[in-house]
Amino acid sequence: MKILTPNKVDSFFQLLTQKWDVRLPIVLTDGTRVISSLGDGSIALHGGAVSSKPTAAFFPQHSSVFISVNGLIQEQTTPGLPIFVLGFTDRDLECLRFIDRFFANGLRDDIYFTLRSNAVVAGISGYCGVNGALLQPSSGNCDLEFFWDGCRWLIIPYSGAGNEIVADLPDSAPPEAIEAFKKASTALPDENEKILRQASELLRADRVPDSFWSEIGDRCISCTGCNLACPTCTCFGVQDWRSSKTIERSRMWDSCQLDGFMREASGHNPLGTEALRTRRRIHHKLAADPEKWGDISCFLCGRCDKACPTGIGILAVAKELVARFA
Repeated sequence: MKILTPNKVDSFFQLLTQKWDVRLPIVLTDGTRVISSLGDGSIALHGGAVSSKPTAAFFPQHSSVFISVNGLIQEQTTPGLPIFVLGFTDRDLECLRFIDRFFANGLRDDIYFTLRSNAVVAGISGYCGVNGALLQPSSGNCDLEFFWDGCRWLIIPYSGAGNEIVADLPDSAPPEAIEAFKKASTALPDENEKILRQASELLRADRVPDSFWSEIGDRCISCTGCNLACPTCTCFGVQDWRSSKTIERSRMWDSCQLDGFMREASGHNPLGTEALRTRRRIHHKLAADPEKWGDISCFLCGRCDKACPTGIGILAVAKELVARFA
């Protein structure tokens, strides 16, 4: 284990900018914590998971597919520096593992992997949550882990790239700090995981009536906050922007809660009601994805439940399903 003391945090990340495009939790002028480039705000490692989706580091809200100038298509350029991103919680790392599989499946998504390949992902854990709450350590599915023991950051490298980045840091972690990490690494039972599994079983057994989705759909205001915040939402739309000499094809996040999400050119819409769209959003995560991937694609990061103004995030709906139909 390596050590990074609070007074060395700023200089450590500044040094990394020589070789890396550094992204980490910062606080904006309005008080919002996001994962962004160093220099966009003050470093804010404490405070728990950021509200925005951390996987946007590799799947940004808007990205260029190609640019055509006078009919000639320009090649996609690779980033100048590989990405170093810190701020993924244990749950976020599970989300990243899932979308890595998604974008590699079938036709590999080159736009995603242009950013993802050679990137270093650092998890954050320890007693650095809201009001000092414990963030569960990861299972080692990252390159580095930053663990706050209450006094200092313990940094645990899990990959060759991770070892290289922290090679110059001191490795004299005191016994009490090591013990704190080991104690925190003991996973505790999560009742919410049980609820998700029960809800998944109900959906896959077709035990939920249409009337339930009409009721839930009536509460949706199509704000799309759930999709914008979800680290495992991967839907996007493609559009062309044209000027006199250039055409840029780009893609932007889409939302299954919008009326036009599946509207066909004929005007027919297989998801023409809010009930159907809401059912699709929940069913996709809890029933369809387990059938295809073997995993429920909600990893209980909690962002959709926090973002939804009407209380129909994934966990909230799962609890209603279990309470009413189990």
